[in-house]
Order: sequence, then structure tokens, then C-alpha cells
Amino acid sequence: MRRLYPLPAPPVTAPDLDGRGTGTADVTDREWSLDELAEAYAYPAADDPARSGRTGWLRANMVSSLDGAAHHEGRSQPLSGAADMRIFGVLRALADAVVVGAETVRQEGYRPARAREAFAARRAAAGQGPAPAIVVVTAGLGLDFTLPLFTEPLVPTVVLTGAGAPADRVAEARAAGAEVLFAGEGLGVDPARVAGVLAGRGHHRLLTEGGPRLLGQLVAAGALDEMCLSLAPVAAVGDAPRIMNGPAVAVPERFALASVLEEAGFLFTRYRRS
Repeated sequence: MRRLYPLPAPPVTAPDLDGRGTGTADVTDREWSLDELAEAYAYPAADDPARSGRTGWLRANMVSSLDGAAHHEGRSQPLSGAADMRIFGVLRALADAVVVGAETVRQEGYRPARAREAFAARRAAAGQGPAPAIVVVTAGLGLDFTLPLFTEPLVPTVVLTGAGAPADRVAEARAAGAEVLFAGEGLGVDPARVAGVLAGRGHHRLLTEGGPRLLGQLVAAGALDEMCLSLAPVAAVGDAPRIMNGPAVAVPERFALASVLEEAGFLFTRYRRS
């Protein structure tokens, strides 16, 4: 892996005969350690000006093919690669909670997040539990509560829905051990309230893995702070959706480039709300 942006400042060296230094930026292609990746993707500190007025920090992590597909035959795995999966694991290990739509839970066969020894000390120092909570965003609660996601998590899985959700399904979710939170007055979730409701449960470092519909709703509501996009060197063709599929916005939401890493033809980009 190598960093393409921002490049480190070249080392200061004695000038050549023509008066210019000989130092060059270090863009060596090598495998980064988990600690290096964790530093590269660290959440902004609570006093960072970027977090001014925000109850937490919501970042997204998605992968896309060169032709804009968010998945292939319903799953993102065919677009992924070894480096993408390392970054996927690091982003999860840094988060308090992973926010995901119910359809993605069903399609991708979500399981509870696992504890990783490599991040145990880092999480403990940050006051985090052994693994992030999985937060499932759903309106109708059309979920199988007998799955390991609900019956075997290290920390309780959260079901995030609206106050108008079916009462019998809410009761079933709670009976299965899930924590049910309401972030909307109607049937579904108000995306603008997601970060605030989860912050009330101590989840400030948030990661969403989509899918495209949920991510589109979050962006349209102005709720997304950071976009981590892996661009895979493949063309999927087909009719897969883009990484965001939501209501149109009056003015396109603008983000600023924060970093670009590269490995094996994959580009790992990170954008922050500008």
C-alpha cells in the first residue's frame, strides 16, 4: 500500500549543485500495519473544529466498481479485495457502532461484530466495549430474530426504527435481546436523528456500511460527515445501484478530499464534509 494524497513533506537535505534538494516523498509500496491504518483512519477528536456542532461523527464505508456498481449479484464481496477487507476491519474496530440498513443485513448475511485482540488496548483506552454494536435501521422490523446477529452478539444489537413501528415486532425484537431505539415519529427512521439518538447511548464514533438506500437518505438529510470509498479496478456492468440511492437534493452535497491510498489497483479514498 502507498499513500497518494496527501504526500508527506520531502525530507530536508543538502542542496545539489543546482541549488535544489534531493529529498523525495516516501511513497514506498508496502503492507501497512493495522496500527498505521488505524492512525490513518482515526476519528477526529472531540475538540476538532470539524466536529463543531455535531453530536458525533458518522462516516460511511462503501466499495464501488469502475462503472459505479455498489454490488455484484446482490453482494459487495465480489468487488472487494485483500486490502479492502483489511480497511473494512480497521474501520469497524475503530467504531462505537456500525449502522446498516435491514435489506443489507438480509442480503449480506450480517453477523455480530467480533472482538479483535489487535485493537483491544486501543478500544479500552478509548472507553469502548470489546466490539462495536451493530445498529439495524428498519421500518417494519422484517428481520429474523433467531439469527446470531440477535442471539449471539458480544454487545446487544440495536434495532433503530420509528415510533410508529409495529408493536408486536418491537416486542419480539426486545424479547430476542435487541435494544430498540426510536429515531422518528412515523413508521421509519428520520435519518437526521440517527447520530443524536445513538449519541444518547454513548455511540459517538459511527460507521455506516449502507446499503445504497440508507446512505442516500443520510446524505440527503445532511447527516453524513465522512465518506470512505474503495474504488475497485473491475467493471461489473449489470443493473446494480450506485452506492447511494435516495431522494434528490436541491444542491449537490460537497465533500473535500482528505486522503487517497492505493494497493493492487484499488484506490481507497476518504472525503470529509466541506
